Amino acid sequence: MTKGEVLRDLTEAAIIDSAATVLAERGEAATMEEIARAAGIARATLYRYFPNREKLLRAMTAASVQELAVRIEEADLEAVPFEEAIARLARGMIATGSKYKALGGDSAKYIGAYPDAHAKVIEPIRALFDRAVVAGSVRENFPSDVLMDLFSGLITGALETTASGRRGIEETAAAVSSLFLSGAGAS
Repeated sequence: MTKGEVLRDLTEAAIIDSAATVLAERGEAATMEEIARAAGIARATLYRYFPNREKLLRAMTAASVQELAVRIEEADLEAVPFEEAIARLARGMIATGSKYKALGGDSAKYIGAYPDAHAKVIEPIRALFDRAVVAGSVRENFPSDVLMDLFSGLITGALETTASGRRGIEETAAAVSSLFLSGAGAS
């Protein structure tokens, strides 16, 4: 990788991080000028990287999925007991979702911006829930797809809690894990 490519990647990452922060704070009212200022670059530079807000949101989504994929890989979900895997997964999902909260429900429409989303995010989570069903770690009347939907619902609620500032990431992740395992765990 050339020095120019490294600099470009660093600048792009700084823009995306700044956009995540500014958009989380100001929502739709945030301007590209504010994002450029937060990234420490000129507005013209921002537009060279992202010619419009739509392209920036696509890049943010790709970055959020990539970050979540890394967190899932680092969580090593297949190597730990189901309960610990759920705790790790909740922390990773809530931390990533909190950072990119400006994407909210719109992230699904941009998910194609990260081509490995299914393999790197969905499949490891599905494998975790499939393993739990086979091992009897969860109630037998809950198929893995239902468990995933219910867990996802708790994560969505948790993100609202962290976005409002009522609770922090760790506290919220612990609550999600506890609630999910209490309700879905094998009795």
